[in-house]
Amino acid sequence: MDDASKNAARYRTGVEVRRSVLGNQHVDRAEAAATDFDRPFQQLITEAAWGTVWSRPGLSKRERSIVTLALLAALGHDEELAMHVRATANTGASRDDICEAFLHVAIYAGVPAANRAFKIAKEVFSQMDDAHA
Repeated sequence: MDDASKNAARYRTGVEVRRSVLGNQHVDRAEAAATDFDRPFQQLITEAAWGTVWSRPGLSKRERSIVTLALLAALGHDEELAMHVRATANTGASRDDICEAFLHVAIYAGVPAANRAFKIAKEVFSQMDDAHA
């Protein structure tokens, strides 16, 4: 298989995994919003993050979700953190799992980072609960 075929296969896998984690609505919005300027970036994250890393067999989607939440919280990437908290509805990571991840963040990355992460998660949970009420 040549490089172009490998990239195309990785992109297809990435789209499937991305949709299964973030949901069709999110991916459709991202694709519709893509321009000539950022389309290469969308392709990169679809192939690399979703088609390569998230599709590996070593960890479940739940486990990858927990790791991702801890990393995003530790790095202070609030918008991505909120998106991945919403994605736990698709990955199987529970609210207890998220709490445990953020407790680790408090110890290994600092209390302010964990405090912010808990605040964001509570806001997202409230939105999710309201949508299901």
